[in-house]
Amino acid sequence: MPEIAITAVDSHAHVFVRGLPLAAQRRHAPDYDALLGDYLAHLDRHGISHGVLVQPSFLGTDNHYFLDAIGQHPQRLRGVAMVAPEAGEDLLAALDAQGVVGIRLNLVGLALPDFAAPRWQTLLARVRALGWHVELHRDAQDLPAILQALLPSGCALVVDHFGRPDPQRGADDPAFAALLHAADSGRVWVKLSAAYRHTRSGRLPPAGRSAALAQQDEPQVRATAAALLRAFGPERLVWGSDWPHTQHQDLTDFAHSRALLDDWVPDAAQRRTILADTPAALFRFR
Repeated sequence: MPEIAITAVDSHAHVFVRGLPLAAQRRHAPDYDALLGDYLAHLDRHGISHGVLVQPSFLGTDNHYFLDAIGQHPQRLRGVAMVAPEAGEDLLAALDAQGVVGIRLNLVGLALPDFAAPRWQTLLARVRALGWHVELHRDAQDLPAILQALLPSGCALVVDHFGRPDPQRGADDPAFAALLHAADSGRVWVKLSAAYRHTRSGRLPPAGRSAALAQQDEPQVRATAAALLRAFGPERLVWGSDWPHTQHQDLTDFAHSRALLDDWVPDAAQRRTILADTPAALFRFR
């Protein structure tokens, strides 16, 4: 099968249907379906060649649905799985063979794990040996402690959703400043995705209209993106749609998410790096 040319990568999306087994501990469960066909249609419509499917938190460690989706388009899709800390080598090797390139630690609303515990150290060593990354989803206030605990593992670390700074402070959040300093490690990447998850109103201003954007309630989103770009450079930033925008699906859509990147990163060459070159390497599309 011929390779698909990489034009752009959506680094963060979810697929699911109602009726799948739900995690015992969850924050929500959508009452709608997010179908693979609909997602691929969004990619096609916006000239995006590849996508990364991330296991939704409400499905826990039962990754079978998104793995089936990747299996239908193994060249075009990669995956980020959720696994138990006790996950063994055989399970991880099987996931690797199915297109998984990382594990997700969705820690929002949970007690922080003891990453020094033997079971976590073993898992992190296995993740590193596979060349995977560890994806982190947590509000910025806890990121300094998490990064300090995980950086010694040697794993690549990918921080979700701008690092989720305090909605009232944005780029002025001291914990967000600590994330910026972590750029010096050379092993932290950040997703420019789901900015609505750390804005005051939970929504974003219109895309592509700079004057209107500056007048909206959320001007700190642009400042946050600019701070990340200065600290990490386009070589360690990626873009994600966060489709289907769970818990925010009535406030935004795929087209809006993609258009906002042009406002956050107006330089076309930097945008190309963020959309294609960086994610192609990070998510092992080549």
